[in-house]
Amino acid sequence: MAVAMIRTPSLEPWKPLQKKPLPAGRPREWYVTHNRRLKAMRLAIALLDAGVYLPSRATNARIRTTAAELGIHPPSDTTCHMVRALIRYGR
Repeated sequence: MAVAMIRTPSLEPWKPLQKKPLPAGRPREWYVTHNRRLKAMRLAIALLDAGVYLPSRATNARIRTTAAELGIHPPSDTTCHMVRALIRYGR
């Protein structure tokens, strides 16, 4: 006979990770690429949470609408391409 176990939620509140400054002395392109990847990951996670599991359903307009809902600046075409790549390879 199987016994169902009910987990009680943790009493400890969720705390976001502390932001650390980026390392100094890198070329500007490194910082641009790093921030673009972070933005693409945030958008890909939000789209997956919203039920967009196929890259073909993640159009530029849909990605930009999601960014607006999250309060993120509108992503470039390159960032939209990265979001679709993350959705494609995350399956």
